[in-house]
Amino acid sequence: MHRSFRTVSQPVALADRRQRWGALPGSIESRSSWVAAALTTAVLAISYGAPLLVVVGLKPIAATLGTDRSVVALAGALVWVGTGMGGIVMGWLSDRVGVRPIVVFGAVMAALGLAVSSIGQVWALFLGHAILIGLLGNSAHFPPLVVYVSRWFDRRRGTAVALISSGQYVAGMLWPSIFERAMTQFGWQLTMLGCAVVVAAAILPLAFFLQPPPRPSRAAVGAAGLRRRTRALGLPTNLVQGLLCAAGFLCCVPMAIPAGHLVAFCTDLGIPAAHGAAMLSVLLGSAFVSRLFWGWLADRIGGLGTVLAGSACQALAIIAFALTQDEAGLFAVSAAYGLGFSGIVPAYVLAVRELFPSTEASWRVPTLLFISMCGMAFGGWFAGALYDYFGFYAPAFAAGALFNIANLAVIGFLVMRQAREPRLPAVTTA
Repeated sequence: MHRSFRTVSQPVALADRRQRWGALPGSIESRSSWVAAALTTAVLAISYGAPLLVVVGLKPIAATLGTDRSVVALAGALVWVGTGMGGIVMGWLSDRVGVRPIVVFGAVMAALGLAVSSIGQVWALFLGHAILIGLLGNSAHFPPLVVYVSRWFDRRRGTAVALISSGQYVAGMLWPSIFERAMTQFGWQLTMLGCAVVVAAAILPLAFFLQPPPRPSRAAVGAAGLRRRTRALGLPTNLVQGLLCAAGFLCCVPMAIPAGHLVAFCTDLGIPAAHGAAMLSVLLGSAFVSRLFWGWLADRIGGLGTVLAGSACQALAIIAFALTQDEAGLFAVSAAYGLGFSGIVPAYVLAVRELFPSTEASWRVPTLLFISMCGMAFGGWFAGALYDYFGFYAPAFAAGALFNIANLAVIGFLVMRQAREPRLPAVTTA
């Protein structure tokens, strides 16, 4: 009799505990899921401050080093290449050793990269940014943490991925004005050293609160295995992955132009650098505000549809940058640009999770992010190179608009393929 009572009561007790913890019935989501998302957002808000230093200090750093803007812009751009390339390995490692030691390693490397970059030589800037901050630092944060958080959610995955990806925009709201004032008072080298201390002191304690994500149920694993044997959108799965990567590259080229050159663009027009830094904060702040809307939309129309909508908004805004010269107009365009482009990258992640099984997320998501970040890197460098050749930024914005149109063509093709596909039953996978 006693054994029978325990057999009946244990599932009830487990259900009661899950209800108290905030779990949704039949879902892996709980209050712990949102704690993991909040911790991850905080880590990314700090780690993404490091690449913004060369954006805010583009002109003074180039002047100190006696080099062109395109050289300094390339050092900042290579952070994105390193982040994406290293993210493939870091995603694989986090599946084996856990996300916590990977995040700790990344924080130490990013702080070291800032310290090396402050030496004041071109080689040190490239070593510190491309290798230490990018390849070994931020690569241990963004790609693994996106996959990590996506495994805490099944019903509101789009909203959660959008939230943690907004850590980049929290950094954009917080750091540019601080960096501009610090550089004015102390110089860019001391500012880099101060940022190194903040990165290490803030991220290391946060990393120890990151817990392993819940395991998927046997039914979810079985359903994911069934989906693995089917073609995605009626095409070979790796072809779909390749098209997503191409689209990610094409949309991130124009995305990087305002993000990497807005402060310098403003000063060329006679707008003070402090106002340009504030404008960058407005751009990234509006991106943060709107990102939750894009996540909510992605949970309802899917990842591909959200990419298409966000990319169309970005194309309109990048054209507006090329046509606007006054300060008030640029503040308005910056806000509109942030509202438009902010949902694109999280929607790509959601599209990968919708089209491919969870077991493949640890390499498919970082690979997509790597190619996309190569687009960010190319866009930041290409805009600087076009400026050095022409002496003004209009050709860079025009080139960005052309890349954006090409992205719309690729994503439009995938959306049309998806519209013809019979809708599969939802699969709950962690």
